[in-house]
Amino acid sequence: MPYQIPWLIFLLPVCSLLIIAFILRPFFNNRPKLGGYVTIAAISTACALSLWVLATVIAAPGHKLDIPDFQWLVIGNLNVHFGLLIDSLTAVMLVVVTIVSLMVQIYSQGYMDGDSGYHRYFAFMSLFTACMLGLIMADNLVLMFLFWEGVGLGSYLLIGFWFHRPSAANAAKKAFIVTRLGDVGFLVAILLLFAQTGTFDTEELHALAIAGTLGGTVLTWVAIGIFSGAAGKSAQFPLHVWLPDAMEGPTPVSALIHAATMVAAGVFLVARFHPLFEHSEVALTTVAIIGGFTAIFAASMGLVMTDIKRVLAYSTISQLGYMMLGLGTGGVAIGIFHLFNHAFFKALLFLGAGSVNHGTGTFDMRQMGGLRKAMPWTYATFLIGSLSLAGIWPLSGFWSKDEIVASALDKPILFYIAMLTVFMTAFYMFRAIFLTFEGEYKGGAPAEHGSHGPNNSYGPHESSKVMVIPLVILSVLSVFSGWLNVTGAFSSFMGHGGEVEAHGFIQGFFGVLSHPVPLISLAVAALGVFLAYAMYSARWISAEVMGRIFKPMYVLFSRKYWMDELYENVIVKKVLINGVFAVLGLFDEKAIDGAINGVANGTVAAGRELRRLQTGQLQFYAMFIVLGLVAITVCYYIFA
Repeated sequence: MPYQIPWLIFLLPVCSLLIIAFILRPFFNNRPKLGGYVTIAAISTACALSLWVLATVIAAPGHKLDIPDFQWLVIGNLNVHFGLLIDSLTAVMLVVVTIVSLMVQIYSQGYMDGDSGYHRYFAFMSLFTACMLGLIMADNLVLMFLFWEGVGLGSYLLIGFWFHRPSAANAAKKAFIVTRLGDVGFLVAILLLFAQTGTFDTEELHALAIAGTLGGTVLTWVAIGIFSGAAGKSAQFPLHVWLPDAMEGPTPVSALIHAATMVAAGVFLVARFHPLFEHSEVALTTVAIIGGFTAIFAASMGLVMTDIKRVLAYSTISQLGYMMLGLGTGGVAIGIFHLFNHAFFKALLFLGAGSVNHGTGTFDMRQMGGLRKAMPWTYATFLIGSLSLAGIWPLSGFWSKDEIVASALDKPILFYIAMLTVFMTAFYMFRAIFLTFEGEYKGGAPAEHGSHGPNNSYGPHESSKVMVIPLVILSVLSVFSGWLNVTGAFSSFMGHGGEVEAHGFIQGFFGVLSHPVPLISLAVAALGVFLAYAMYSARWISAEVMGRIFKPMYVLFSRKYWMDELYENVIVKKVLINGVFAVLGLFDEKAIDGAINGVANGTVAAGRELRRLQTGQLQFYAMFIVLGLVAITVCYYIFA
């Protein structure tokens, strides 16, 4: 395969960004559709090339391609190259990012139709996709960190796309600042690695960790620093607070952020440097514990949310926790397989939520209901995505969720957390299904800033074909993508072939149900679906009565454990602004400014006193000359 092909995958969205920003927007602003066409053409070509790269990597020895790199930066003995690392992990991530991004761009043509920032939207989308592609292909930490920050910039621009809304502007700033906190740890890890090894090259660092040259306390702190960066981007506790507020951006942005780009970047980072984590038991255990806790912590908040996008947002945080749990207990293949499947059904669910908003003018499930008949395509695809997310056999989510639960078997606490999360996930997703699509329509709401709902006098209706077709494609992937590992082929491709039992497709497809763990997991998920049906469809159990019985828990979950208040009112306002910053401001004012002002005032005062000696009287000057000469003479006779 020509080595230029992988470079084209990254450069195509960069070209679409430049074309939109410097040609279409200045000269063809009256033809906004062109921006969408250019972006779709670039991403679709990149998607086709990614599939080609995947096929080539599958056939390559060691599932790795040798791509020539270029000298980028030379400072003394430091020589940083601009190169690409194309292996099985990269190939899988390329396919995920380009397929989901392509579906989102096609869908956006209908969702963003008529928006005044149409060109700007697709330019930002191109930037975001290019940075994510650059991140997953980079072969060294410097280049990776550059694109890592580019992904953060892209998310800031897209979350705050409707910047005239204070909530959107605040959400963008919150996402940018919170993720930067994690990035500090990542940057410290990069500097510590270079100080210890003298290299930024990813494969060299892997080799040093495997050989034991890089180990001990240094390796542990490096791995935890890398994980802190991943925790910020992938919204792991306690840096999860930015992600629910990111719903202020356009819904296609939410789909891309939550499925294949920003939040996937953290999981990818841990997977990329998994050899470092494997040789530090403390770091690997930390990843598993934080992931498991985040999974159940976020799922608990998803139980009570009334905004359909926020339900999906907390679901994303929970599933990211699942991926981290998989990486910490089972390895790269298990964590990345769930990322692979999750990307398709989570993108499907977010785009389905956008379709519902397009038809009703609201995201509030309490104002929906009865949409199954009015929006049959949206309902059918959303149901498939929910079943997959809940882990119902034989949809894709079942296969990856089952592997994560099984990998935690030897850690009982994490296993029970994973099982409880399975139940909660099934419950809150089918709660959303029954509130949104079943029962009677409750009238929706007038479309507001950035909302793309219709005039409600026409009632809810199905979205246009350009929005429905991506839903159908993603629903097909949500059914079948998990089948790629029925025989253990995916795990083998990811380098874990020795850890999986190879078997036939039919044997693996039906035989999995003969094992107790998948059966228990499936029964737990079915119980969650049944409870949601009993409460929100059949009404055998009153949701209001349950809310009163468990009021303390309901308040705790709905107030999000008061984490936002803790961060914004206590840590930011009281500790930082009124505490640390106030003390530093006082020190700056009294000590630093005082010292500088004191020197200046002393100089001015000294000048003022010396000025009095300049009287302009010659006899006065003559007297001091004589006194000076006398003093010089006396000193001469005394000290000579």
